[in-house]
Amino acid sequence: FPDDLDPVNVPPEFKKDGSDWFAVFSRKTKRVLDVTLVHTLIHESVVCCVRFSADGKYLATGCNRTAQIYDTKTGQKTCVLIDESAGKAGDLYIRSVCFSPDGKYLATGAEDKQIRIWDIAKKRIRNVFDGHQQEIYSLDFSLDGRLIVSGSGDKTARIWDMVDGTSKVLTINDPDSLNNDAGVTSVAISPNGQLVAAGSLDTVVRIWDVATGALVERLRGHRDSVYSVAFTPDGKGLVSGSLDKTLKYWDVSGLLTGGSKRKDGVANGKKDLEKTSQCTMNFVGHTDYVLSVAVSHDGQWVVSGSKDRGVQFWEAHSANVQCMLQGHKNSG
Repeated sequence: FPDDLDPVNVPPEFKKDGSDWFAVFSRKTKRVLDVTLVHTLIHESVVCCVRFSADGKYLATGCNRTAQIYDTKTGQKTCVLIDESAGKAGDLYIRSVCFSPDGKYLATGAEDKQIRIWDIAKKRIRNVFDGHQQEIYSLDFSLDGRLIVSGSGDKTARIWDMVDGTSKVLTINDPDSLNNDAGVTSVAISPNGQLVAAGSLDTVVRIWDVATGALVERLRGHRDSVYSVAFTPDGKGLVSGSLDKTLKYWDVSGLLTGGSKRKDGVANGKKDLEKTSQCTMNFVGHTDYVLSVAVSHDGQWVVSGSKDRGVQFWEAHSANVQCMLQGHKNSG
């Protein structure tokens, strides 16, 4: 770890220890956060993904064959969702979970290429969306709850309409991606519902226009696969996390204007996108792959999870690290 986050040599006043976890606070930034372990949620299988509900009252986890929902206040499991119609042979890992904004539905994406939309109160499947050719790695609802976007290893993101069940396919078909694995690892819809961002194994972050399905931006800069993307609450920024051990903050405010800078993309495969977005900050400090990124609701903090087993909290405006939290035996 960087010197100021080294858990072995850090002065005691900059470290907080629990029975099976610890937090190390940076000596270079003013300490404004505190960390306390609230619950440990024991699972019988590998936990592939976690997601809070919009109001923070519930936490969903995706495991082998099941999704669980927990009450964040009590730590009690409130719901187990399992598709009994799925074949019983072998494993079926749920790679992504996402609550609808109103908290009524949970979307799950699994290795069987299907997206299931669960009615949580009834514990029943409301919709099944079929179309992806490989397993689904990421899901995100639009803030109005109408659209859900999915990302898959099949080099596509898809936008699904919750009302009429139709979908729009966003395909990675750049000439240079044909030779690379450009599977989509992570997707996010902008807060205004106009843009979809996707991180890919080919190191590029792509942004599409939701209404037209046109590719409007390619963000290049990572030196290895991008595993996670997240918009800032104001929609002006996008954070990406990569196997190159870094996070990047991209200013995408130019895409929100829809003005003269913006083009309709690359229907013919030519690289004629006009660069309106740029990387304005690098977050450096993880010692292994960055696997997950998130931005706090107030836009003040960026949080990242890594194969180095650390969760780091960064100041969003400066890319300075506030603290590093560790409590897991491995990164999963």
